[in-house]
Amino acid sequence: MLDVLLQLSEDPNLEVKLQRHGVKTFTQVVSEGLKKPEILGKATEELDRVIGSKRWVEEAMRLHPVAPMLVPRVARQDCKVAGYDIPKGTRALVNIWTIRRDPNIWDNPNEFWPDRFIGKSIDVKGHDFQLLPFGSGRRKCPGYPLAIKVVQTSLANVLHGFTWKLPTEGDLNMEKIFGLSTPKRYPT
Repeated sequence: MLDVLLQLSEDPNLEVKLQRHGVKTFTQVVSEGLKKPEILGKATEELDRVIGSKRWVEEAMRLHPVAPMLVPRVARQDCKVAGYDIPKGTRALVNIWTIRRDPNIWDNPNEFWPDRFIGKSIDVKGHDFQLLPFGSGRRKCPGYPLAIKVVQTSLANVLHGFTWKLPTEGDLNMEKIFGLSTPKRYPT
């Protein structure tokens, strides 16, 4: 990512091709909005009052992680996590899909509800373990600040500039394909 940004600073005519995995969060949040037009309308009103769409992006990242698990880690020493003994050398996988849908942490965890972030200090920077869209610590995704800004700006422009609705009555299929990433089975 840094290489591309440096090349872009040297050559403003450089073409950066948008790939499918680069728009995953964006398509998920638009899909959720199409399923609930009342929330989509509220988001558009919010954009008229306050520039930005932070809560929408946080909620989309909570409900639709790009990858269901964080990069594996290896314990460098014996330790205890949540009452469990973890011996040195153990490979640990963090299942963020399950954490983000845990009813002990989130009210109505399977519902797209951006207002859950009002008045809460939870953010995507890796300090709040109930969210962690980009990992945490030294191995956190180095491109997360750019990713957040791109998704927020794109979403704000698209929601503010267009009227969105489903072409027919009914629900939008949000079924996922599980693997290293979790794209929608049937793209919108």
